[in-house]
Parts: sequence; C-alpha cells; structure tokens
Amino acid sequence: MFEKLELTRMAQGLAAHAGARMAVIARNIAHADTPGYRAADLPAFAQVYRGGPNGATGDGAASARPAILKLAADPNGNTVALEDQMRRMAETRQGHEMALSIYRSTSAVVRVALGRGGQ
Repeated sequence: MFEKLELTRMAQGLAAHAGARMAVIARNIAHADTPGYRAADLPAFAQVYRGGPNGATGDGAASARPAILKLAADPNGNTVALEDQMRRMAETRQGHEMALSIYRSTSAVVRVALGRGGQ
C-alpha cells in the first residue's frame, strides 16, 4: 500500500516538473529573437527527484533552478534553436502524460480498494 503512495508522490512530482519545464521552454521560445538571450532548461526529473546537483528539494517539485544550456550561438548571441525547443517540449509533454496516466491508475486502485470502483 505504501508503495502506491510513493508512486503517487512521484507522479505528482513528475507532473509539477513537466509544468515548470514547459514554462522554461515557453520563455526560451518567447525570446528566440532576443539578441544575447541564452536558452535554459531544468535538470532531468530523475536528477531532481534524487536531489542531485541543481535539484532543490528531491521531491521533483518545480523548485529546481533552470540552468543555462551550452549551445551554439547565432551571430546576435542568441542560443535558442526552435527545433531543439520543440523536441524538449515533446519530451516534456510525454513525461506529463505519463504522470497523469500513473496518477489515474493509482487513483483507480484506491477507488476499488474503497469499494467505489464503479463511480
């Protein structure tokens, strides 16, 4: 039973991380034409969840700090590549969908255990 609670906590952390990462990606895309803007990203969820470097709390929450990416710069000093940001966005969406799927499955198990499986 307690493993399910940890799984739910992890899924909630993954969803929060995905939301925070989407905000960073959106900011990068918004500044795609800003001279000198340096693209950033959050550390991987696994690293944040374990509380590794730049992982603030170890719970996967959105408190991880964005890190500047070391990417090739355009002549104006901007490092945002829209193709790269779109790839990152797709990865993040997949993580968010996985978190929601895990949360739904865990919720279904809890409802069945409580005798409310059909509601």
